[in-house]
Amino acid sequence: MPTSDLIGHCLSIGLTGIEGIDRKFYPEARSRGLQISLVSSHGFATGPVDRGNHAECEAKLRAAIDTAAQFQCSKVITFTGMTVRGMSDATAESNCLELWKRVIDYAEMNHVTLCLEHLNSLDNSHPMKGHPGYFGDDVERCFDLVRRMDSSHFRLLFDIYHVQIMNGDVIRRIEKNHQLIAHYHTAGNPGRKELDQLQEINYPAVMAAILRTGYTGFVAQEFLPTWADPVLALRHAASVCDI
Repeated sequence: MPTSDLIGHCLSIGLTGIEGIDRKFYPEARSRGLQISLVSSHGFATGPVDRGNHAECEAKLRAAIDTAAQFQCSKVITFTGMTVRGMSDATAESNCLELWKRVIDYAEMNHVTLCLEHLNSLDNSHPMKGHPGYFGDDVERCFDLVRRMDSSHFRLLFDIYHVQIMNGDVIRRIEKNHQLIAHYHTAGNPGRKELDQLQEINYPAVMAAILRTGYTGFVAQEFLPTWADPVLALRHAASVCDI
């Protein structure tokens, strides 16, 4: 739907933030009362696993940090990128850390946290349901990369849907690693659909676990609606997560 309409629906539902929209709509979203919850940067495919992507990733991350600072947003997304054939895991991890360490001081200076998103590599049925070949498909590896960055301005974007597919044990992982998490995404599994009774994740229980950790940030709805009325689907998801 038109982004201006989506902004209006978010406000009517009672949501307080929005992300994943074109940056040209940031001024409208802010002026109408929504926060920008996360700013995009380089894509998930063109990531720092490949050192040939470093210049592009660095430029896009710095530009995203500038945008986040401009619109009073505290988070910018980043990704590992895709596995490079013949490259060892240790080299891939080192390449990622090298790039992120080149921009982390700039993020800290602007009070912005870089959020590494873990994605599933198993679902190949739709380009938004899974990302075959993505290097950061093991959430424990991603947690380890966050630890190795050793910065309060580098954290994990914990996508509940992707973690359920790749690793499972969602609540225990949240409880164990919550200090390393700065942002959450939702979607029903299987199919990245609505948060309804036809999917397997118990979202009220997951939300309660997140609250118990003391988290006060955003939980962003990132499912692909299949209901005839997508606004009703979003309203329903908000109600499921409102505990």
